[in-house]
Amino acid sequence: LSESLARMRFSRVVTRTDVREAVRLMKVATQAAATDPRTGRIDMDMITTGRSTLERELEENLGASLKELLIERRGNRMSVSEIRRTMEELLNTQIQQEDLTEVLRMFEADGLVQYSERSQTVFVRAGVVG
Repeated sequence: LSESLARMRFSRVVTRTDVREAVRLMKVATQAAATDPRTGRIDMDMITTGRSTLERELEENLGASLKELLIERRGNRMSVSEIRRTMEELLNTQIQQEDLTEVLRMFEADGLVQYSERSQTVFVRAGVVG
C-alpha cells in the first residue's frame, strides 16, 4: 500500500509519510469493516463471520419463533407471505424476505419443511418437534 502511494506521486522511493498514510488507511478500512451499519458500533463478528452479532441474534430469534409456529402447523402447507405476516405480528418487527428465506432453507436442509421457492409455499413435515 505504501509503495502504491509512492507510485501515485510518481516516485520510486517510499517515504515515512507513505508508510504512515498506508497504516492510517488500513486502520480506517478495518474499522469500517468492523462497524455494524445498524448500530454504528464496532462489532468484531463483522470481520470474523461477515455478520454482526445483532444480525446473528435476530436470525436465531426468528428461527426459534418460526420453529414454534411450524410445530403448531405440522402437516399443513403455508404461503411464505402468510408465514412472514404471522412472524412479524409475533415478533412485532419487520422481517426481511431474505432473512426468512435463509431460515426456511436451513429448515429444509434439516428436513423440517419442504420449501418451494417457485410457488413460495412451505409444507411443514409432520415430524417437526420442539
